[in-house]
This record gives sequence, structure tokens and C-alpha cells, in this order.
Amino acid sequence: MLSFIVPAYNEELELPSTMAAIHDAVQDRQYEIIVVDDASTDDTAQIARGAGAEVVSINRRQIAAARNAGARHARSDILFFVDADTRINEKHVTRAIEALEAGCAGGSARVVVSDRIPLWARIFIKVFSTLYFGLNLGAGAFLFTTRNNFDSISGFDEKLFVGEEIYFSIAIRRLGRFRILPEPVVTSARKLRMYPAREILRDSLRVILRGPRGARSREGLHIWYEGKRERRSTSTL
Repeated sequence: MLSFIVPAYNEELELPSTMAAIHDAVQDRQYEIIVVDDASTDDTAQIARGAGAEVVSINRRQIAAARNAGARHARSDILFFVDADTRINEKHVTRAIEALEAGCAGGSARVVVSDRIPLWARIFIKVFSTLYFGLNLGAGAFLFTTRNNFDSISGFDEKLFVGEEIYFSIAIRRLGRFRILPEPVVTSARKLRMYPAREILRDSLRVILRGPRGARSREGLHIWYEGKRERRSTSTL
């Protein structure tokens, strides 16, 4: 039994492709998909149910809280956290299970973005990915671990509104090896298309410089919490 936890806020466009990718990736294994609808005002919940997911509704507007809520409802001993705009495939599931069976405490995967993005964004992502994954940190778009390990670290830190995956990765690494899968997941690049470079770089630098103190409030995090969405799914662009 595998549990896939998908935090979602107004994801009616991206969620169908994400759900289809999970169904295809699981093959013939037993599994459940839990979509945590965090105060959506669109058809996210209806789409999730129609695609065979259990829907858990919360009203926090915080991704750490959404992931934890999904984990509380999960029935499996193996937990996958997949963002609502991220596509996985069978290799991610198979290799994650192999990593856990080999003694790893958890892991993630490298990330590539879907479709077109500006040149500055391609350079930014390449530099960021080299540094970030070089530090053996997991991307929030795709994380996996066991139920015991998740409970041992008390899940995601709900004091944080951004960067929670970094502290999750560090906490899991204290329990054992943390594996970054070489097969990248595909995630939406909508923020890189919808916001100008100066805004993304300014806000990202502000978060880095302020550290945990700057992540404990939504103030200054509008890129992450404004909720702006594209009008078409990246899977159809």
C-alpha cells in the first residue's frame, strides 16, 4: 500500500494531469491518493474526487499544514508527497521503494520544468539546481519517506510558510541516508512565466537572507501565496 499526498489550492487546471500521472506511475500496486484541498475556490475538490482521490479539506493556506493533514489521513507505511502541478512516472515510484528497502530514510528527485520559460529562468534554475541538489536537499515537488520516519520528525514544520522541505530533508537525513533520484520529476514553471525576474530574485534573496525568521509569516511571500494561476494547464501548452 502506497499513499500519495497532494496539497492543492486552486489547482483545477494542473490537477487532472498530476492525478493521471500518479495513476500511471503506480502500475499494479495498491495505493491511495489524498488530495488536501486547502481553501480552494475553484473545482479542485470535485476534480480530485472524480479522479479517484480522497479529499481532505482544510483552511490554512499553508503547504506544510496541508502535507501534514494528508499524512494524518494516509493509511500506508510509505508516504509520497507530490505537488499538484508535478508529474511523476513509474521510475520515481519504483526507485523510491528500492531506496527505502535499501535502508534510506527518505528522498526526493531532481526537478525539470515544463514547457517554455525565459532565458534568465533557465540559467537561474540550472545554477539553483546545481547548488541545491549538491547539498542533498529534497525538492518540495516530490518527497518520500516511511510513516515511522515521518512521525519521528513530527512531519513538516508548520511554523514555516516557505522552505519547509529544506528542514524536512535535514530532519530525515538525521535518521539515515537521503536519496535524490536521478530521474527528474516535471513541475510547472508558471511562477517563472508570471512574475518578472527582479521580483523572483528579490523575494528569493530576501527569504535566504532572513532564514527561518523570514519564513514564519506570509509577509513578503506573495509569490508563493498570492495564488496567481495561468489560464491553461502547462500540460496542454
